[in-house]
Formats: sequence, structure tokens, C-alpha cells
Amino acid sequence: MATAVETLDKLERRITITLPLADVQAEVEKQLKIRARSAKAPGFRPGKVPMKMVAQQYGYQVESDVLNERVGRAFAAATEENQLRVAGFPKIEAKEGAPEGMVAFDATFEVYPEVKVGDLSGAEIEKTVAEVSDAEIDKTIDILRKQRVHYHVKGEQGEHGDGGAEQTAQNGDRVTIDFTGKIDDVEFPGGQAEDYAFVLGEGRMLPEFEAATVGLKVGESKTFDLHFPEDYHGKDVAGKTAQFTITLKKLEWAHMPEVDAEFAKSLGIEDGDMGKMREDIRANLEREVQNRAKAKTKDSVMDALIKQVELDVPAALVEQEVERLMDMTRQDMQQRGMNMKDMPFPRELFTAQAERRVRLGLILADLVKEQNLQATPEQVKAQVEEFAKSYEDPQEVMKYYFSDRRRLSEVEALVLEENVVNYVLEKAKVTDKPVSFDELMANNAQG
Repeated sequence: MATAVETLDKLERRITITLPLADVQAEVEKQLKIRARSAKAPGFRPGKVPMKMVAQQYGYQVESDVLNERVGRAFAAATEENQLRVAGFPKIEAKEGAPEGMVAFDATFEVYPEVKVGDLSGAEIEKTVAEVSDAEIDKTIDILRKQRVHYHVKGEQGEHGDGGAEQTAQNGDRVTIDFTGKIDDVEFPGGQAEDYAFVLGEGRMLPEFEAATVGLKVGESKTFDLHFPEDYHGKDVAGKTAQFTITLKKLEWAHMPEVDAEFAKSLGIEDGDMGKMREDIRANLEREVQNRAKAKTKDSVMDALIKQVELDVPAALVEQEVERLMDMTRQDMQQRGMNMKDMPFPRELFTAQAERRVRLGLILADLVKEQNLQATPEQVKAQVEEFAKSYEDPQEVMKYYFSDRRRLSEVEALVLEENVVNYVLEKAKVTDKPVSFDELMANNAQG
């Protein structure tokens, strides 16, 4: 039996559940008799253990299970009768002062808020637009060339030449050096290496180190002072000045492949056609630009929905989302090689993100239901086909998704979000926001 629903706060409710003690005890005895059939104890055959011993061994657990089941059933019936949508899990506490022959519990819980999106015509949204020009294609080709760079010893004649007359180390060259570092004339851990290779100008070494290497010839040495930054990752040397001696042992110049038919073939253009290569690069860039622009526009849509809809967010759902985000972060860091098993995270780091995600989830669920924006099988298939386009074997990618219901659910969620975005864009006040190719790529890289 349950009392009327009490309203404690905007979303918080309480129901008092009372159960006849005799019914509970009868069920406990019934369950103990079932347990007794297979109960074991020293000196007794299985199933022959005295009921008193069975009750001592299992009584507490059986009583707890019976109460949990009865209270849970009564709670479910009460919420269904009152048409309550429970958010999270109820907090069940024993209640003092129950009527004679009864046992009572208070179930305190939250309900889902009412969500009303309303008229979206006043919502303001910025739609990110960007174009791919020939300049972006040229930049991409340069990047692809640098990815395929190979090195030759300076001064040695080869199929690509000898690297020119300049035989000193310059930016872009790959150098191999020995070095020794000292602080107050004492060598320090990590300050020595032999046959250490790096490319000048890439910023892999501290600026003073690279500057000292530039201009050296093979066999030459140089001694110089290097001041480690205060925030240097090596705490033992951070903020200190060391004296390094370096010796150049090998000097190689970088050769990047020419943009020709062979280069096109290396990018998968079987006949080496340069025009096809550029079109292929353009198609890939446009696909990437479209995806990133969509992501920026989606963020703008979600921001607009949050501003548009005022609602109270159930704290229980936020707590669940905080736990989920913490678990995801912990797993991600463990995959990166960090031992995070027992590492505590401050919950407040995740609270704002969790609340936003829960809030959006409630809003999207209402929109999808009210406007019938569910993902159709045709849309899901089209989305998977779009994913597959950028892979060498699209059919394998299709099989990868359609063979696993969980993966397909992730695609359905993406399609559903896109349906919501498209619906809102149709209803809201939309302004195009032109963004340069470089800005779009940089923003997404940071985000």
C-alpha cells in the first residue's frame, strides 16, 4: 500500500509504502524453507539442516531480499497509478512510527520535468559555411609531400643529387649528434646521448639547442649555454642553466617527391592522372569541411535550444552522467598508458558538461517524439555508406557497422541528432557564418 504522492521540491517527490508485517514474515519463512532444501552445514546432510540454523545463516539476507522485492513492486505500482516518470533511482529509507502490524518505508525520488520546446521562429542560429579553394588543395599536396620526405647524406651524389653546395646544417636538414650537458660542471641524468637524430626547424629541441646546431659541419663540435624554462618537464633542471657540448656526426638533406604521375600513383590514382589526383583531394577536403561545418552548426543549434527551453534538470540524472563521464575519462587515460584505476577525479570537473548533456537529452527526446524525428532505416544506411566512402574497402566498413547492433545504434543517434538540427534550421532564424578553411580546421583541432 502507498500513500498519496508528496511534492517536496520542483522535481522531488515522496511516497510512503506500508506492508503488512505478517505477509512479509510469511514470505520470509517460505523462502527459508526453499533454501533449507539445499542448505549445508557441518554434521548434517544437505537438506537436513535444522530450520533454526537455516534462519540464522540466511535469515537477514532473505528478509532483505523480500523487503526489496515487495517495496519495489509497491513503488512501481504507485508510480504507474499516478503516471509518474521516475528519473534515476528512488532512495528507500525505513520509516518510524508505522501502524501496529505494519512496516513502512519512505521512497524519495525525482520525476522527469515537462519539456515544451515551443515556437522556434525567434531562435537565432549561426550556420557555419566554408569553401575549399585551389589554395587548400595546394597546401594539402605540400603536406602529403612532406609526409613522404626521405633523407640523403649531404655531399653524396645520388639519384636526387647531392643536396647542393651548402655543407653546413640548416633548417630542414636531419642531423645526428652526440651531446653532453653539465650543470655546475656535473653531468645530469638525461643530459647525454649518442647518435641522436632530429630535424632542424621542427621545434623538437629547445631553441638554443637548435640555434647551436645550425651552421655546423660533420665532425665539428660546439659548446654553448642553455637555460631550461621554469616550466620545463624535467623538474630537476627546470629554471637552471646547463652547458652543452654537441658534435655533429651525420648531416642529411630532405628530398620531397615531385608532384608527378608517380606521386599521384602513391596516393592511389592508378593511372597517375594529376587532374584526378587533385579532384580526389578536393573531394576528401570537401567531405571533411562539410563534416566540421556541420559540427559547428550543430553546436549553435544546441546552444539555441538550451536558451529556448527552460527546464529543471533532475539531479539524479546529472549524477549518473557525471559517473559516466568520469568512467570514460578514466578508460581513455588508461588506454594512453596512465594508471588511473584508483585515481579520484573531482566531480565538479564534470558537473557542467553532465548537466548540459542531460538538459539536451531531455530537449531532444521531446522534439523527436513531438515532431516524429526518429532515424529511419534508410537514413541509417545512407549515413553508414557516407562513412564508408572514405575507406579503401567500403563494403567491409558497411559489414562492420551492420554486424553489430551497438555500432548501428551509435549511427542512429547521429542521424537522430541531424534530423533535429535540420528541423530546427527550418524553423529558426538562420544566419550564414563564413569561416576560412584554416580557421575551421584550427577550431576543430582545438575542440
